[in-house]
Amino acid sequence: MAILSELEPKPVFRYFEEICGIPHGSTNTKKLSDHLMIFAEQHHLRAEQDSMNNVIIWKGGTPGYEKSAPVMIQGHIDMVCEKEEDCDIDFEKEGIRLQLRDGIISAQGTTLGGDDGIAVAYMLALLDSTEIPHPPLEAVFTVDEEIGMLGAAGIDAAGLKARIMLNVDSEEEGYLLVSCAGGVMAVAELPVERQETRGYCAKLVVTGLQGGHSGVEIHKGRANANQLMGRVLYELSRSTGTGAGSEFPRDPAFRIVRVSGGLKDNAIPRAAEAELVLCVSTLDEVRQLQKKVDELSGICQRELSRTDPNVRLELEAAKEISSVSAMTGDVTKKVVAALVSLPGGVQRMSADIEGLVQTSLNLGKLVTEEGKVLFSFAVRSSVETEKQELVNRMGCLMEMLGGTVACRGDYPAWEYRPDSPLRDLMMRVFEEQYGREPEIQAIHAGLECGLFAGKLPGLDCVSFGPDMKDIHTPKEAMDAESVRRTWEYILEVLRRLK
Repeated sequence: MAILSELEPKPVFRYFEEICGIPHGSTNTKKLSDHLMIFAEQHHLRAEQDSMNNVIIWKGGTPGYEKSAPVMIQGHIDMVCEKEEDCDIDFEKEGIRLQLRDGIISAQGTTLGGDDGIAVAYMLALLDSTEIPHPPLEAVFTVDEEIGMLGAAGIDAAGLKARIMLNVDSEEEGYLLVSCAGGVMAVAELPVERQETRGYCAKLVVTGLQGGHSGVEIHKGRANANQLMGRVLYELSRSTGTGAGSEFPRDPAFRIVRVSGGLKDNAIPRAAEAELVLCVSTLDEVRQLQKKVDELSGICQRELSRTDPNVRLELEAAKEISSVSAMTGDVTKKVVAALVSLPGGVQRMSADIEGLVQTSLNLGKLVTEEGKVLFSFAVRSSVETEKQELVNRMGCLMEMLGGTVACRGDYPAWEYRPDSPLRDLMMRVFEEQYGREPEIQAIHAGLECGLFAGKLPGLDCVSFGPDMKDIHTPKEAMDAESVRRTWEYILEVLRRLK
């Protein structure tokens, strides 16, 4: 039985549940993209699908709106795939498992994908209807927004005639977004040399962090598991090995086999782990290292009691010595140095807009591959020169450590437009529907509006959406009543765009 079948508006929730049954994580969008093309064929609508899996579907204006200016409604079809440690879902092959409690929609142990599946559902419900009055529509479904807005960057906009755009990719009802930061994905790479090393095999884990969206929640002081891992490894190196107790120990009493943490560049990582070889000779020395980690766990719990009260550090170790291939002592120190020294979090707040983050970065993914360790960052700024300066700082450090930094998915900031007829209309409609004024906001998170504004000169755009919480985490939830109100809002805005 459908979980959302009793919710209104039924077409929107029917399509949302349908979408949730199709795997559609970033880079895994082919099935959903093909599904959209089948939908268009079944509804006798003109559609195009490009090699990236972006889809555009056109629908003519309803009676009385045939000659109205066309309107683009846009959202992305990929979702961030995060899950709880005990969740067995395979995001590559399975849809998510919906649940509904007290009007709140979420998923069992995973992200919900309301960001931005609800936009897709709204668009399909509009394209399906024969009764809703609207101008000619250009429904634009982009891919891989969550990993650098790659679909919007690569889409061919030559066939788009609309210069009015409704971007349904916001997570707070009552806010109209009119500007956003630009960004880039920066990947620092450190070469790795290995050698056979004898010692006690061990695993260091950092768990229990809250995580969150690296644009929306970066200013909330939540800990980054990858950076916290660096702190713990450095503290261990200071208390053990050659030169222990000095500020810069010469040779820590462990070697790294592998480090990993986080799943997405733009999600603050909730967990990280390191496989180590403890280069000590007795179990008593192993227990001393475990005691040190326990002490650090208590320190972190006190420091993060407000933001991440469930943080936990733990060192598990084998009871017998063995020989494994591990990073050399020099490489181990470089990996620790990179984790400790690469910048992270909020770098500058806006001097013009109170409370707005101007520049930040997030070490979202830490991966050990054959011959290298990769540190993947989402870098954001509403000031282009600050974004580049931050990348340069990362490059300077990595050069000193013998590594490199490469960038991809660079996207521009979306600049505020002082004269916006669309914004003015949407403000009036909102006041009439809600009995209060909407909040007009610029945000630090990236939106595809800037890329489309660059491709379509004169584009008038507003971003908005229903209430969602804890996006990009397994706690993600969406308010069903807010979805209904936002749907009614969209319909009235379209009705007035005659």
